[in-house]
Amino acid sequence: MAGGARMADGKHSGALGAVYGATRPDEVAALYDDWAETYDGEMAAAGYRHPTICLALLARHLPRGSTPILDAGAGTGLIGEWLGIMGYGDVEALDISEGMLAVAARKGAYAALHRLALGGPLPFADATYAGIVSAGVFTSGHVGAEGLDELIRILKPGGVLVLTVKNTLWEGGFAARIAEMEAARLVSRVEETEPYVSMPGEAGTVPSRGLALRRG
Repeated sequence: MAGGARMADGKHSGALGAVYGATRPDEVAALYDDWAETYDGEMAAAGYRHPTICLALLARHLPRGSTPILDAGAGTGLIGEWLGIMGYGDVEALDISEGMLAVAARKGAYAALHRLALGGPLPFADATYAGIVSAGVFTSGHVGAEGLDELIRILKPGGVLVLTVKNTLWEGGFAARIAEMEAARLVSRVEETEPYVSMPGEAGTVPSRGLALRRG
């Protein structure tokens, strides 16, 4: 579910524009299904930054070898491959798109694949995962602050959630929800990046930021 695409003349590709404009989970899933086979190449051409930033944050704050890891919004498995290279085994993928997960499965990077949508209840036990990565998911047309609570619930105490958040969501209630969680000692904010553009060639984009949260 990580959002991004090849840019043409500084504008969104048709696929990305359609995804951002989607209003229902089934619509988002169908659009990503159609995009799955060309997604990796278009992302590379766009200079897509979210996966790299998430990987760096996770490596800085979660010890190598911590397991299991959930790639929440795994898409075609860009991060899953890199997690294995960096020494994080037992990685599971979650995504709303069957087509994206099919591409991820071919890479052989995941111990399990879960076709699920973020934003509602998840069928995992409390305190299941040592780390969770969610790159490019908390953005336009995807998931808002309502997706945070379940990710924190399934994270082990002391575990790390790394995610990216588009500034429109951050200012529209996301920052306030994280502050509430901090006040309740559910999480601590261990790192927050400066705002950055997720795809350098994209004209008029809204910046995002990367976050690392540790469960209390």
